Amino acid sequence: MAMGEEQRAVRRMAAQIAERLEGCRPSIYLYGSAAMGDFRPGWSDLDILVLTRETITPEQAGRLLFLRQEMLEKEPENPDYRSFEGGMLDLCAFLDGHPSRVIYWGTGGQRVTDTYLFDSFCMTELLESGLLLFGPELRGQLRKPSYAELRADVAAHCRTICQYGVRAGRSFRAFGWLLDTARGLCTLKTGRVVSKTAAGEWALENGLCPDRDALETALQVRRDPLLYQNDPSILDCAETLGPKIRRFADILENELRLTGETQDEKEGACNE
Repeated sequence: MAMGEEQRAVRRMAAQIAERLEGCRPSIYLYGSAAMGDFRPGWSDLDILVLTRETITPEQAGRLLFLRQEMLEKEPENPDYRSFEGGMLDLCAFLDGHPSRVIYWGTGGQRVTDTYLFDSFCMTELLESGLLLFGPELRGQLRKPSYAELRADVAAHCRTICQYGVRAGRSFRAFGWLLDTARGLCTLKTGRVVSKTAAGEWALENGLCPDRDALETALQVRRDPLLYQNDPSILDCAETLGPKIRRFADILENELRLTGETQDEKEGACNE
């Protein structure tokens, strides 16, 4: 992770979480774009996972719920506190999925709930490139997702792209749908989980996007989103992305069909 305001924010946030979870023996991880060297201010999140050995108490949950806002109020010059997202829960509940007290931080707000969804992409990122910020290492107790699990999550995200991504609006974030599609294709074809920037570059190198110029622009915006977030020409381009996202998603859907057929053939051979 590169030095910068985001690294200082991560270090301070981890210290505050650990303090508020004293007695629960927490392990705090950073994963996702920041841990993979692809954090882009103005676009990326700072993804954290906090696993405790003891169940989080209601009092502790209350002290954690609005911690992002408290940190931002103390350090208004550092907007990275807005970027934190993730979940905090006890390790046993994380491993077997039983209900427990969970603190959830998301884009749309925060809440105390009793379940936490951690998909195969997040798990792979955590295991392969996640950074332990505080506490003992626990990843030896976690299982690496199978290719079938990754494929299932690609399929779910492809449905989201087809439902929402094709309605691209006048926002630089619309380019993210192209990079999400590239990432899904990269995972299906290579079995790897890579960053959005790396996936876009891989798709360009392999000539997989039917609208090469659009994907090149997506990468341009991804590399410096703050520079382009209010650029009229970029916003004009974003408004035209719907059909281009759809054509790229068609390629992802076709790859899902092909990998599904291959998987069925392998399972059939094993059952003979």
